[in-house]
Amino acid sequence: MKISPEKVAGIARLARLDLDQDKLELFAGQVGDILDYMDKLGELDTDAVEPMYSPVAHTTVLRKDEVRKDYRREEVLANAPEQDGQFFIVPRIV
Repeated sequence: MKISPEKVAGIARLARLDLDQDKLELFAGQVGDILDYMDKLGELDTDAVEPMYSPVAHTTVLRKDEVRKDYRREEVLANAPEQDGQFFIVPRIV
């Protein structure tokens, strides 16, 4: 599919990009090549292919969401610039 530099300039304007003429011509050719390849992929028969999210099997690496107490209040407050022994003291924001 042939993409004109004017079409690329319109897309660049929407993306708020300022491209000079040589870049517009370069990108027009590249976008055209990408669209040609997509057309070629669209010709493939994928009826027997099962849809998938990813070609790689993923396992959950997240920990279980369990309530636990890792630190004591004193340990957490020890690094605070200001605290009253129970809470952080922060500047008032109004």
